[in-house]
Amino acid sequence: MQVSVESTGDIERKLIVEVPAERVDQEVEKRLKDMRGKVRLDGFRPGKVPVSVIKEKYGSAVHQEVVGDVIQQTLYEAATQEDLRLAGAPSNVTPDTMTIGEPLKYTATVEVYPEIEIGALDTIEITRQSTDITDADIDKMIEVLRNQQKEWKETDAAAADGNQVVLSFDGSIDGEPFEGGKAEDFTMEVGRGQMIPDFEKAVIGMKAGDEKDADVSFPDDYQAENLKGKTVQFNLKVSSVNESVLPEVDDEFYKKFGVDNGSEDDFRAEVKKNMERELAQTLKARVKQSVMDGLSATHEVAAPSSLVSEEIKQMRTEMSQNGGYDATTLPEEMFKSQAERRVKLGLIVGEIIKQNNLEKDQDRIDAMLNELSASYEDPSSVIEYYKSNPQAMQTVEAAVLEEMIVDWVLDQAKVTDEITDFDSIMNPDKAEQEAA
Repeated sequence: MQVSVESTGDIERKLIVEVPAERVDQEVEKRLKDMRGKVRLDGFRPGKVPVSVIKEKYGSAVHQEVVGDVIQQTLYEAATQEDLRLAGAPSNVTPDTMTIGEPLKYTATVEVYPEIEIGALDTIEITRQSTDITDADIDKMIEVLRNQQKEWKETDAAAADGNQVVLSFDGSIDGEPFEGGKAEDFTMEVGRGQMIPDFEKAVIGMKAGDEKDADVSFPDDYQAENLKGKTVQFNLKVSSVNESVLPEVDDEFYKKFGVDNGSEDDFRAEVKKNMERELAQTLKARVKQSVMDGLSATHEVAAPSSLVSEEIKQMRTEMSQNGGYDATTLPEEMFKSQAERRVKLGLIVGEIIKQNNLEKDQDRIDAMLNELSASYEDPSSVIEYYKSNPQAMQTVEAAVLEEMIVDWVLDQAKVTDEITDFDSIMNPDKAEQEAA
C-alpha cells in the first residue's frame, strides 16, 4: 500500500492512498463465492448457481461494497504506517480510482493530535487565599440558616425590601399586550432581584388590596428583544403583603440541622465544621481554576474540530441533565468557545501526565473518598458504593490526578499567599460590589 501525506494546516493532513488491486479483487471473489450457497436464481438449483453468473449479476454491487470496506480498513492502516495520531474520524473521503482490476486510489482529510511542548510555568501568577473562620462568621451563617427556615405572615404594612408580595399584573406597550406580560397570584420577594428594578420600585409602598398603574422601563440589555429599552405600562393589583418570621435558635432549630441532643456549642461546632468543608472545597476549586487559566494562557494549542464536536455533545448532555430540559437543539456556537477551551486544556493536561509519568496515588484516592463521604450519615457505605462502582471510581481517580497536576504547576508557578475573610472567599461577587 502506497501512502503520501500533505500538510494542509496546523493539525490537518491530506492522505493520498493507493491500495493494490489484488486486495480488492481477492475480497470481491471471496464474497461472490460465499454468495453461491445463498443466491437463488431461476433455472438453477439452490447452491448450484455458477460464480460467473453471480459475478455478472452482483459483481458491480459487491465491488462497490468492498471498496467502502477497504477504504475504512486502510485509512487507519495508512495513518499507522505514517505515524499519524488521528484525532477523530477522517472526513472528505474521496475515491479517485475504483475501476475493477485496477489499484484503488482515494484521498482523505484527517486531523492529528497537535504536538505540545510544555513551556516554563514560572510566568503563571496564582493568588492562593486562606482564612480562619471566626465567631462572627459563624453568627452570620446561623442568620443565613434562620433565613432559609423563615415563615411568612400577612401584614397590613406597605410592601418594603424583604417582604413577600402576592400580586397580579397585566402589561402592555402602547396599549398592546405582549407575551409574558401577564400573571395572576405571582409571588415575589422584594429586593431579591426576581423582577427588574423599576418593577420592584413600583411595588414598594403598595398594601394588600391596592391597585395602580405604573410605567416600568426595561434595561437596554434585557434578554427579550421586544422589551429592550422599552417603557411598559403595568396594571398592578396586590392581594397580600407578607413579612418574614425567623425561627428562634433553640433545640428545635438545632434538630433541623442534625444536632438532636446538643447544646448551642455543639450546634455552632457543627455549623463551623460544615463551613470549613465548604471553604476547603471553594479554595481548592479556585486554585484549580487559576492553574487551568494559567496553563491555557501560556500554551497555544490547536483544538481538533472532531474533539470539539464531541465536547459540545457532552456539554449539551450535561446541560440537559442539570437543567431538566432538552439542550440538544441549542446552536453549536453557544458552546463552541468553552468546548475549545476544554479540549485544549485536556490536551495540555494529558501531555503533562505523559511527560511526568503521573499515575494515580492510592493514598490520595482514599483521602478523597473519606472527604466525599464525611458529610453522610454512614460514610462507610458511601465509600463502599464508590469502590464497587467502576465508573464512580474513575471520577474520583480523575479528580485526584487533577489535584496532582495542580500541585505540579504550583511548584513552578509564582504563588502569592493572601489572608482574607470568609465572606470575601465564599461571596466574591458581593465583595466586589461593596468594593466598587
